[in-house]
Amino acid sequence: MLAYIVRRLALMVPTILGIMLVSFVVVQFAPGGPVERVIAQLTGDDVSATARVSGGGGDFAGGAQAPGAGGGGADASKYRGAQGLDPNFIKELEKQFGFDKPPAERFALMIWNYVRFDFGRSYFRDISVLDLIAEKLPVSISLGLWMTLLTYAISIPLGISKAMRDGSRFDVWTSAVIIVGYAIPSFLFAILLIILFAGGSFLDWFPLRGLTSDNWAQMSWPQRIGDYAWHLVLPLTSMVLGAFATMTLLTKNSFLEEIRKQYVITARMKGLPERAVLYRHVFRNAMLIVIAGFPSAFISAFFTGSLLIETIFSLDGLGLLGFESVLNRDYPVVFATLYIFSLAGLLIGLVSDLTYMLVDPRIDFETRDV
Repeated sequence: MLAYIVRRLALMVPTILGIMLVSFVVVQFAPGGPVERVIAQLTGDDVSATARVSGGGGDFAGGAQAPGAGGGGADASKYRGAQGLDPNFIKELEKQFGFDKPPAERFALMIWNYVRFDFGRSYFRDISVLDLIAEKLPVSISLGLWMTLLTYAISIPLGISKAMRDGSRFDVWTSAVIIVGYAIPSFLFAILLIILFAGGSFLDWFPLRGLTSDNWAQMSWPQRIGDYAWHLVLPLTSMVLGAFATMTLLTKNSFLEEIRKQYVITARMKGLPERAVLYRHVFRNAMLIVIAGFPSAFISAFFTGSLLIETIFSLDGLGLLGFESVLNRDYPVVFATLYIFSLAGLLIGLVSDLTYMLVDPRIDFETRDV
């Protein structure tokens, strides 16, 4: 097992490098950038963004020559909207954002810093990238963790019931509900829930914004728990609706496959009660793939399932942070989140494989090629 772990860890290095390199190259050819964004702010073309950058700790324009205070050489600038700006000011912007170095040098420096988990500071927020991620982390943890737990809590009992009643009216009707739930996009269902239950057009039962109320700090602990759960009802319902379909059918098919095996028939012939056959013999073998897939299911829900839900319900988490960072060309945040998520995904994949081996000793990845 040790050799397998070492091989998998070694393969993570070129994988991470490939992901970061492709993303870095794409960014080089993408229109816009932090320099052009600051120029747009100064010329009045982008009034929505902040004008703060990481290096100076204040308004960027305050530490450089005023726009238009230079000669006509700026008209030849390679940046859109830079006509009329002082060329020295443009050079200061490039230096501030690191664009005064060749792309290869910038990429090598970025990777070296990331290996040491030094992600720098946000371009447009006066905060380090790690602090910014830590600030948004609780929201994403709440959504990802509770979504995963609820998905398993619903899917496993439902999948077992469907397997035991395969072909019955219950199985047919629940399959129809599962398929419909899977087909409806989570964001569309979220909008429907808002219209029905969050003061959209009908009832006003649930809050529409955030994970806690404004007076949460003044509440007692039982009230805080209730308030937190109340805020999670609509977002989690939207996310879980489609998520439990795959897990339910996976559980059902796993149980059906085990129920038809010879050892189950033998146990029944010995007169064991059906409940004993199901939970003492079938359950452990049928649940191998479900249990072993928990780490990857959690990481998937944690990192990929909440962008639109966070936006719709005004939840300030990692999904919304990544989306806004891409729009704002806040490259330190974009590349740092990409690096962290990719590394976490690869490690969780390894943990999932090791979990398979622990749950079922018959599985041996050591004898297989990675």
